[in-house]
Amino acid sequence: MEDLLHQSEWRIIDQSAVGIHFQALQSFGTDDTLCASVGAGEAPATARTWVHHNTIVLGIQDTKLPFLAEGIQFLKEQGFQAIVRNSGGLAVVLDEGVLNISLIFPEAEKGIDINRGYEAMWQLIQHMFADFNQSIEAKEIVGSYCPGSYDLSINEKKFAGISQRRLKKGVAVQIYLCVNGSGKQRAELVKQFYEMAKQAEPTKFAYPEIVTGVMASLSELLGVNLTITDVMLRLLNQLKANSDFIAAGQLNDFELALFPGYYQRVIDRNEKIAAM
Repeated sequence: MEDLLHQSEWRIIDQSAVGIHFQALQSFGTDDTLCASVGAGEAPATARTWVHHNTIVLGIQDTKLPFLAEGIQFLKEQGFQAIVRNSGGLAVVLDEGVLNISLIFPEAEKGIDINRGYEAMWQLIQHMFADFNQSIEAKEIVGSYCPGSYDLSINEKKFAGISQRRLKKGVAVQIYLCVNGSGKQRAELVKQFYEMAKQAEPTKFAYPEIVTGVMASLSELLGVNLTITDVMLRLLNQLKANSDFIAAGQLNDFELALFPGYYQRVIDRNEKIAAM
């Protein structure tokens, strides 16, 4: 397996069952905090898992849509809040059937090549679901939301996307996994958001033309009823296999002191969106 996954110690911060009061803004502040802490050597390599209810996470380019306010109002009417994240990409759907995994590594003296981070996450997901004997490919799925060269797919249907965040000698490789529910319904929601927020207005940036049939959940693709707990167990087993020591934990004192500042930065970035 990709050597990045081999760590002498893995700390696990599981926030997958915190519930509806755990906001996505807190998550992105947490990952920045962990990047700074792990990068400074104040904490070991960390895997954080998180689930958020009915949230559309926008990329920076999405905030430049000509009718963004109308798009956000549409999302509110569907029961979704919108926030802007601090890593790359475009709009994605988070709900109770989507598990997010962040792997935070200390950047080595020569640095971690961006593709090496993506490859490590891809290899992890392949090993987590190896018993299904299905080929998991990493390539852009045209027509998906938030398309990228490391879209993860089975039989040309995307179930996951990967992004990265680099801060103060720490690297966070983040993935959203559509574990259960309807991939097509999630894609339809994002498609309608773009239709409302763009309204055929010419834009310098090319937003995706979403084809709802190219998105699916792992449960749909593998033909089993997977739960978030099922996938968490698979993740823990792989991390155990790739470390000398694994421990559950929360933010340490160093991180608790850092968190308010990084959280405030995320809030400041989202002030315009919150006012819509």
